[in-house]
Amino acid sequence: MNTTATSPAAITGTSNATQNILALVGRLLLAALFILAGVNKLTSMEGTVGYIASVGLPLPELVYFGTVALEIVGGLMLATGFKARYAAGALGIFTVLTALIFHNNFAEQIEMTLFLKNLAIAGGMFAVAAFGPGRFSIDRG
Repeated sequence: MNTTATSPAAITGTSNATQNILALVGRLLLAALFILAGVNKLTSMEGTVGYIASVGLPLPELVYFGTVALEIVGGLMLATGFKARYAAGALGIFTVLTALIFHNNFAEQIEMTLFLKNLAIAGGMFAVAAFGPGRFSIDRG
């Protein structure tokens, strides 16, 4: 029996160049969210630490600094495509945990929306982790 694998490009009608451009745009859009969030947290440490403490997480200052570092460094790694699979995996896990810890009051519609938004972002991160950053990246795939 002769079987042939069909590439995603053949199925969707997109070229490799188009796929790589879309991978770059997707990475940049996802990365921008985290980089901006991390930078914004730098300007509001007291409020952010208070919010972290309000949900009962231990060592809120340490969680704050770890979050800022992950968002900025991970976001830059994702944007440039340097170790993007690792960065995307870490940011994906972080985003799921953020949804579970901070957006779990489903009685409020906005919290449900934020929860689902986080899951969607995590899905994008896991896609980058699974399929790589594309050709237009430091790691090139």
